[in-house]
Amino acid sequence: MGSDNTAGPESVDFAKRAIADAEAKKIQSESDLNDGQNRANHSSAKTGALALGAIGVVFGDIGTSPLYALKEAFTEESHIMTVDRINVFGVCSLAFWSLVIIISIKYLLFVMRADNDGEGGILALTSLVIPKNISAAKRAGILVALGVFGTALLYGDGIITPAISVLSAVEGLGEVSSSFDAWVIPIAIAILLGLFLVQKRGTGAVGKVFGPVMMLWFFTLALLGLSKIIPDPGIIASVNPFYAIQYFTHESGKAFLSLGSIFLVVTGGEALYADMGHFGRRPITVGWYAIVLPALLLNYWGQGAFLLTHPEDIESVFFRMAPAPLLLPLVLLATFATVIASQALISGVFSLTAQAVQLDYLPRIEIRHTSQEHFGQIYVPLVNWALMIACIGLVLGFRSSSNLAAAYGIAVTLTMAITTLIFFRVLRDRWGWSKGKSVLLCFPLLIIEMGFLGANIIKIPHGGWFALAIGALLTIQMQTWRRGRALVAERIHRGEREIVEVLDEKDDIKRVAGTAVFLFKDLGKAPPALVNNLRHNKVLHNTTLIVAVKTSNEPRVSAQRRFEIKKIAPGVFEVGLNFGFMEDPNVNNALGTIKHFGLDFTPEDVTYFLGHESIIAGKVPGMNPLQEHLFVWLNRGADSASRFFRLPIDRVIEVGTRVEI
Repeated sequence: MGSDNTAGPESVDFAKRAIADAEAKKIQSESDLNDGQNRANHSSAKTGALALGAIGVVFGDIGTSPLYALKEAFTEESHIMTVDRINVFGVCSLAFWSLVIIISIKYLLFVMRADNDGEGGILALTSLVIPKNISAAKRAGILVALGVFGTALLYGDGIITPAISVLSAVEGLGEVSSSFDAWVIPIAIAILLGLFLVQKRGTGAVGKVFGPVMMLWFFTLALLGLSKIIPDPGIIASVNPFYAIQYFTHESGKAFLSLGSIFLVVTGGEALYADMGHFGRRPITVGWYAIVLPALLLNYWGQGAFLLTHPEDIESVFFRMAPAPLLLPLVLLATFATVIASQALISGVFSLTAQAVQLDYLPRIEIRHTSQEHFGQIYVPLVNWALMIACIGLVLGFRSSSNLAAAYGIAVTLTMAITTLIFFRVLRDRWGWSKGKSVLLCFPLLIIEMGFLGANIIKIPHGGWFALAIGALLTIQMQTWRRGRALVAERIHRGEREIVEVLDEKDDIKRVAGTAVFLFKDLGKAPPALVNNLRHNKVLHNTTLIVAVKTSNEPRVSAQRRFEIKKIAPGVFEVGLNFGFMEDPNVNNALGTIKHFGLDFTPEDVTYFLGHESIIAGKVPGMNPLQEHLFVWLNRGADSASRFFRLPIDRVIEVGTRVEI
């Protein structure tokens, strides 16, 4: 019998299904590949957009240093240097290595990896080394105090930077015509007013406008530098550190003092770290290596090459590099750039303020979130107007960028040195580095920064005192507030009783419809407002929540860790609400998302009971009398708890308590 090679219907159907499955898999594979490519393209586009925003906000301070850094290195009154080949090559070499070591290596390669869930800045870094147990916390007290002082110093820097940046640019009008000299101060003040008035639009919106302008600025820096380097490319040899060593042997005493001015090339590094929460580490890194660093190096080398042939132009070396017909456009562009330069510090100060409020180093104040997409973009009205008044006061008081240069630098060098010390503990405690490896990284950085600091110390009598005074005053305020809050909590907790004990005593409590929320930090204890309600009204709501709002050392807390719920009696629950120190503590919205068996919560049917402490300075030991009066004054100016926690104002009842400290 011959074999039958004819395929049956089942075989044909199977073959068809196999072909169809293969086609489907191919289509799905292509779809997945396209989806992956789309996600990658979207991620790249988002990074590019954030990098452009970062260029407009984060790099403004460091990007306008070419206006005055090299000039001040030669002309500052305490160390007038000879403009010769050795000194020019030496200054350019120091500028190059300062940018590489301080910004590229210290901040971008290491410190910005020590972010606290995406947030940067010295206070976020400090929160990483605060131990959980009390004994270890006491040992870390010095580091925490240094972190607070470094934070306070950055406020001083946030005042000086807008003033010196704007003045240095507007002074360029004097190169166009001497008739502008009388208008420098009024124009600078008008520009500062405009800058602070637009802050309420938010960092993201400001960055979108400022980004293209700063791109043009960095392109101009590079072009100006190249125009002088191409005829004399030998200046690029200053990357050799030999020229820096030779510089210190040429005019030794003056060379060391000039470090205080050379340091101006890296001012903005600490603000760059503080602004990380606004844009993220990757966009900042991309912007630095792709645009900012090349433009800065080309301009500094261009200024050096120009000075080798035109040493007499040192007093205004940046503007005299430009051809005469382009001088006025350059001054206008520089003015725009310096306005933007101020944004880096202003945004950084906003971030630091939000962190300090949530960590209980500053009183509650209004903080507005200006972006639905990027949480770190905020606006703090009170800080904005305080900075504006202080900046205008500095312009009126110092009247020139050269005078302000004496006040500039010491706050930043101190903050950078403090950052290195705290980062050492992060390396040891959080990253698990050995002591030797940690010292190998941090000790050279600290030596360099202490050298810069030593050179800046002589500036204290000539204006440096201002930044230190701001830092000292704010440190006292922050420490007073934190100590005062601890004392108030201690006084309130005296005589507290267990919540279970209080409820057990009231067997005949009448239940009323609705939900009552008592905000109280000490779970397990009976809130005074609840005790008073039981004593006077003799009622308890059907659903009663005792809510403690806790601030974590992390910037944000996941939804899974938002709640800690415990039932303590029928209808009575204790709720721990966890927020990160950069989150908006919206209690009403957070409670509305609770899903817990037996807990019937309707946000529209809630009455909030808050304790309101009337603080008075008394004779009870705790703080010295001046600090007591300062704390009482700060407490009166603090934002109300109902507004800070975003409670519906028409459903809040406050119960007063008199507290003597």
